[in-house]
Amino acid sequence: MNRAAVLDAVRRRAPEQVRLAELTQLTELTRPTVAQAVEDLLAAGWLRQHAPRSAAVGRPATRFSLNGRAAPVLGLDVGPHTVTAGIADLAGERLAVIRRPISRRGARHLLEAVDEVTGEALAMADLAAEHITAVTAATPGIVEVTTGRVLFAPSVPGWSEIDLAGHLRAHFRCAVTVENDANLAALAAAHQRTGAGTLLAVQWGERLGAGVVIDGQLHRGAGQAGEIGFIRPIGHLPDAAGDGRGPLERAIGAEAIVDLARRCAAEHPESRLARATDAAAVFAAAAGGDPIAAEVVDRVAAVFAEAIAPVVLVLSPHAIVIGGGIARAGAVLLDAIARRLEGLTLTPPSVELSELAEGAVLTGAIQMALDEVWRNTLTAC
Repeated sequence: MNRAAVLDAVRRRAPEQVRLAELTQLTELTRPTVAQAVEDLLAAGWLRQHAPRSAAVGRPATRFSLNGRAAPVLGLDVGPHTVTAGIADLAGERLAVIRRPISRRGARHLLEAVDEVTGEALAMADLAAEHITAVTAATPGIVEVTTGRVLFAPSVPGWSEIDLAGHLRAHFRCAVTVENDANLAALAAAHQRTGAGTLLAVQWGERLGAGVVIDGQLHRGAGQAGEIGFIRPIGHLPDAAGDGRGPLERAIGAEAIVDLARRCAAEHPESRLARATDAAAVFAAAAGGDPIAAEVVDRVAAVFAEAIAPVVLVLSPHAIVIGGGIARAGAVLLDAIARRLEGLTLTPPSVELSELAEGAVLTGAIQMALDEVWRNTLTAC
């Protein structure tokens, strides 16, 4: 218990170096007890000792820090178009990040890309698979919590037939977790905030999903909490395309935003929208004062607000954090959404853009892997 208390205190101060006196104060243990725990943790490889810093008065104190490489973790963000692998040390410092676009669709090609980026990340970090102490893989679709099996992933044909968790466990001798990508983005957003509360983290790109975090804990409900892409906006017909996308995704996903902009540009060729090739260009045109682009953004915000308002009324979240590619939209989208929500909810939550943008999912995957390591480590101490 003493070793666990000291190690946890060093973790909370990471990446700073700490002195024995500081650890004594943080743990409320006696100095001899802390000194013995530090000695044990140094011997076990969990801590590193640093030479004393020069001091103007008195004897300089020896300092200690986490040995990050004692238990590196692997996070994976597996998407239909891009696969990213990230390796981090105990303090969360990135040792390697490999991102690769997927040129060929299909589950098998995606699994091959997972193996490739994982191998490259291990090589970049100068690690072998047996050095990894926890793996968390983010995936689109609905994931069965107990088994890690992907039950439904319309954006990747055949993906539900792939046992991603089993495939990874065959390569790594450690705990492997497969989790919904929006849930992991929500955990990353919650980790950046201070204090308890309810957070609705929206992952908004070509697809549209969300994660719910209540007082720091992920809320899954019966297993599909956060699947806001399947909300049907007012006036929209049921999905008839058969591509598995939900009505809200089809209405205001990144592709739909560009389509709407092109239709408006056809009627107003003087608008900057005539040159817009992606959603970012649409938001940039609106921010630059283009009235037609501003109208497109307001229409998108109106659909989003009307769809999300019942969720806000039920959950009463303290904040809505928007991540994914749309998070680069800036204040022009936030202001429009906040304005629309005011008339649809009792107490509108703050609407924010995630600082992590497209990196939120990988950050959440690494954080969940680190949490797994620390949970096991502190218990085993």
